[in-house]
Amino acid sequence: MERLLDPDALVRALGDAFRALSEGRTSTPPRTAARSTSGLLGVMPGYVPGFGLEAKLVTVFAGNHRVGLPSHQALIALFDPDTGTPLAVMDGTHVTALRTAAVSALSARLLARPESRVLAILGAGVQGAAHLLAMVRVGKFDEVRVASRDHDHAEALASRNSLARAMRSFEDAVRGADVVCCCTDAPEPVLRYDWLRPGAHVTSVGANFEGPELDAETVRRGRLFVESRIAFEPPPAGASELAGLDPSVAAELGEVLSGGAPGRTSEADVTVYKSMGHAVEDAAAAWLVYQRAVAQGSGVRVPL
Repeated sequence: MERLLDPDALVRALGDAFRALSEGRTSTPPRTAARSTSGLLGVMPGYVPGFGLEAKLVTVFAGNHRVGLPSHQALIALFDPDTGTPLAVMDGTHVTALRTAAVSALSARLLARPESRVLAILGAGVQGAAHLLAMVRVGKFDEVRVASRDHDHAEALASRNSLARAMRSFEDAVRGADVVCCCTDAPEPVLRYDWLRPGAHVTSVGANFEGPELDAETVRRGRLFVESRIAFEPPPAGASELAGLDPSVAAELGEVLSGGAPGRTSEADVTVYKSMGHAVEDAAAAWLVYQRAVAQGSGVRVPL
């Protein structure tokens, strides 16, 4: 999966998928979930023209780090959009990690100031690593700061990139940074609005049903962008930071891409992209994997 899913091609495909989403050309029911005592199983079906028909089953078990497993694990099934014939079943864990980070990278390409040079990554787990991979491909950063609630984890992630260094606190990482990526499962905010420099771009992919990763002032005072306004629905369909807010305060990434909504309007704007994860992302990523697997003869053919 890691070999077949090209990060640069994925960012381009996600742009096409988000335009289709905002133009109403997709079929993507809100995410639903069944809960166990330890986590949940989410179901994310979607159809995107040009990227086929898919369904992802994803589990979210926040305590998995204690047993050496990722908190998010997934399977994706891909179907022929014309006949409904099953085409492929693939691991969705890597897809989920990389497509999530790739959307953050797309948001930075659209919304961060072109002169941004300092990147801060808050969280050093799966998403922190994926964001380090994706963000440096879309920005010309001179410095990468990594912070984690576990400093040893920050040191380990920073060692993967010569530009990166581990910071002692989230605040130290955020102050003066041009782009800030929140990649934690924290049940309380990991940054404060007054730490942000004017003109910063913030991305947030963390989801914890006990509390929000972003502080309320950052959400209220920043210029807000989302994948879809479904993000304003209560979890599991939407993001806890946005529940109860007026969806009209945000623009969709697809609207910015098509010119239907403005992106950054001034050097001083603090732009905020809040992720909740969307089925169009899985469809775009799975289709890229499938097409490349067929072309290269990868995978195992199974008669049904």
